[in-house]
Amino acid sequence: MIVGPELIAIAVFLFTYALIIDERIHRAVVAMLGASIVVLLHIVPWEMIPEYIDLGTIFLLIGMMIIVNTARGSGLFEYIAIKTAKLAKGSPMRVLILFSIVTGLTSAFLDNVTTVLLITPMLLYVASVMKTSPMPFLIAEIFASNIGGAATLIGDPPNIMIGSAAGLTFNEFIINMAPMMAVNLLVVLGLLALIYRKDLHVSPDERESIERTFAELKDREAIRDWSLFKKSVIVIALVIGMFFIHDQLGLEPALVALIGASILLFWSRQSPEEIFEKIEWPALFFFGGLFVVVGALVETGVIASVAQFVVENVHSEGEAILIIAWFSAIASAIVDNIPLTATLIPLIQDMSVAMDIYPLWWALSLGACLGGNGTVIGASANVVVLGIAARNGYSISFMEFLKIGMLVLFITVAIGTAFLWFNYVVL
Repeated sequence: MIVGPELIAIAVFLFTYALIIDERIHRAVVAMLGASIVVLLHIVPWEMIPEYIDLGTIFLLIGMMIIVNTARGSGLFEYIAIKTAKLAKGSPMRVLILFSIVTGLTSAFLDNVTTVLLITPMLLYVASVMKTSPMPFLIAEIFASNIGGAATLIGDPPNIMIGSAAGLTFNEFIINMAPMMAVNLLVVLGLLALIYRKDLHVSPDERESIERTFAELKDREAIRDWSLFKKSVIVIALVIGMFFIHDQLGLEPALVALIGASILLFWSRQSPEEIFEKIEWPALFFFGGLFVVVGALVETGVIASVAQFVVENVHSEGEAILIIAWFSAIASAIVDNIPLTATLIPLIQDMSVAMDIYPLWWALSLGACLGGNGTVIGASANVVVLGIAARNGYSISFMEFLKIGMLVLFITVAIGTAFLWFNYVVL
């Protein structure tokens, strides 16, 4: 019996995913192996690889990693971390809440990968000063970045794709997505405070000691290189400003990041060898390999067939909101949300002959963005944060993250669908 390319693509995907869950082999190696198999068997033609590897994501990550690693030498992140931690007044729980809110707000106006690249070093530093594990803070950061990224047009790649295809404005995203994301962030912070209440509990004496430790830290003394500090602040501000207006400038976000990286390297005269060594290459190769493995499912029509089946069984707007939101959420926890979003967009457009599809765009945004909270590999921010944590000696297993991530996924998507149901079905 001849095995069709669809079955091979599914088998390689399941094999790759099983090895990622098993964790005995590094996930970057697993992803590269899966990609090699589908290319070797001509499931994904060699010339199609650039179509499936999201170079925008890869180059955006590289550019921001260069900027962050260069700026780190100035003491910039320690300076910001000390300033923020002092506001927490010695309470690890306040640190978690405060940094989560900052992450959520920043992710709404920058892409969430850039945000976690900036915030993660701060959290690691604060945790080291408090002599506690940074994992509760980093997990909260992941959830906050994905929730905040869903709030605006520019916060997460799926939103950018949806806004472009549907002609939605920045203000429409703010009106439809931001309120539910604000509620979601508050609920998730309450949930994490409950889950980690024992890990983050400190006695009055310990809290006083931590507060005294931070009080003794002079934030200005954290700056090791004033010249590099000033240059880093200027370049980061320039990059953030260009992110806001990149569309008017006709520049892709990845190009903005690379421009900023090249300017900072040129201006600071830092050794490129030392900076490039600190780039999270395993995370980048993991993304590249996974893009190709998922590309095999796209190339053979597997994702399109599944999505088509779901959409064809929709009979009303309310049912469509529920199905698209939950299908995209569960699927985004398993496969990358970029090809999934690209597949669902034309299918939703085809439904315009039968119903008003305006609320369906928000259902897709909700599921595609928040589904990433479900698993370690569900969103780019997850992989980046946990990759940096692993390099600093901290790790969380696939299953440990899954227990909390799926709970957060179901709660946040349920809140979001309730908002959409009330706004577009009840009213």
